[in-house]
Amino acid sequence: IRYNKALVQRNTLLKSEQPVEEELFLVWEEMMAQAGEVVFRKREAFIREFIPIFQSFYSFISQDREKVGLSYDSHARDASLLEVLKESRARDQIMGYSLRGVHKDELNMLLGDFPIKREGSQGQNKTYLVALKLAQFDFLKRTGTTVPLLLLDDIFDKLDASRVEQIIKLVAGDSFGQIFITDTNREHLDRILHKVGSDYKMFC
Repeated sequence: IRYNKALVQRNTLLKSEQPVEEELFLVWEEMMAQAGEVVFRKREAFIREFIPIFQSFYSFISQDREKVGLSYDSHARDASLLEVLKESRARDQIMGYSLRGVHKDELNMLLGDFPIKREGSQGQNKTYLVALKLAQFDFLKRTGTTVPLLLLDDIFDKLDASRVEQIIKLVAGDSFGQIFITDTNREHLDRILHKVGSDYKMFC
């Protein structure tokens, strides 16, 4: 909240048609830098913990057919965030808004060493999404006070049978609690659930 407030104020100064004293810029840039460094460290710590969990889910679903990763890019990694903002100020004034800062952070989703959005098949992209969701569930369960409900909506579209079966095996264990799964193919779902052998109720 503090970072966003400072960002709005700095952007207002950047749009000003009148000359603005450097001290005014510094007030908001120092607030952005101070709050932004905290945000950056928290994000970096979370991603570091999150990546191996996500990768383990993807590996299980794909049966180790592909390697995936996440990389976190931030201007706060390049140098002191205050120096980054000060160096960018002249260009920012031309554009009328802040081009650098933690509001421009990026999470790169990778298949091997390449962006999955560009290189991945529909099935690989869907597997990636499911693995991310399962990793989020795992994180919320470990850090919260209750077990979340897991909804897998039309989850099997674009996935081959082996990946669907692996997902069902994963969520059928004791780790995931109550789960709702929707699918348009009743026979398909019946066959998979019967093979896994877990208790379930079907609502049509």
